[in-house]
Amino acid sequence: MVEPETLLQAGWRETEKIVNGVKLHVVEAGKADDPLVVLLHGFPEFWWAWRHQITPLAEAGYHVVVPDMRGYNTSDAPQEVAAYMLDMLAADVVAIADAFGGHRFHLVGHDWGAVIGWWVAARYPQRLERVVLMDGPHPDVWGRQAMRHPTQALRSTYVAFFQLPWVPEATLGSFDFTGLRAMMQGSAKVDTFEPGALDRYAEAWAHPGSLTAMLNYYRALRERPSGGEPARLNPPTLILWAGDDSFLERHVAEAGLALCDDGRLEIVEGASHWLHIEQPERINPRILTFLASGR
Repeated sequence: MVEPETLLQAGWRETEKIVNGVKLHVVEAGKADDPLVVLLHGFPEFWWAWRHQITPLAEAGYHVVVPDMRGYNTSDAPQEVAAYMLDMLAADVVAIADAFGGHRFHLVGHDWGAVIGWWVAARYPQRLERVVLMDGPHPDVWGRQAMRHPTQALRSTYVAFFQLPWVPEATLGSFDFTGLRAMMQGSAKVDTFEPGALDRYAEAWAHPGSLTAMLNYYRALRERPSGGEPARLNPPTLILWAGDDSFLERHVAEAGLALCDDGRLEIVEGASHWLHIEQPERINPRILTFLASGR
């Protein structure tokens, strides 16, 4: 296994912050008085998911803050499902921005980071400058789209499996996380993950309580109230969606776009669900151009 310290590159700093009642591990780069951009990773990653974006954003003049979300890597991992309700996760993000002095900030999220990003934008619009959401559904449309589209329902069967007690941990965590490794590799393009990358992920998954905490994000979905009008987004929002996503179909992105007061959807053809790792040369300019257009 590779020690976590070796993942830091020149100009990256790590710290810990107590926010919303939990201790979160954070990596940051750039000048503290530059505009703040918070990067939110998804399942089953950790801060290192943004390894191809941190330096370009810092060099472009942003203060880049990348937390390990609660339950991940060395951040605190509460074991109760209630600790992973969306309102709690969104409050974590706003508290992170507060901890770094960002009354207003940019937000970029992928997968579960995008799900949380939708909710932050809906619940705290006054805090956000611009939002970039990649391959993660608006939480109010995910289930509805699966009900309307049988093929999406089939793609989402893993969500129901992850909500089961104990069985997912046993299945995904056995034999040095063979199941999680296979899920990531099988949904990616060839050579998306560099040699040794999945070992680095596995080390993060191995922290006590982390795997259960990561799965509790899905288990908490069962506790969300159903019905009601979907939440709308007011901040300017860019949705980047992989053309070859194994988990999510395009209509999920289109349904989210319909809830944006100022939104744009770009399909990244030829990219898998892990588009920001796989094709940073295409993704980074899109993020930078969109964020800069608000200056």
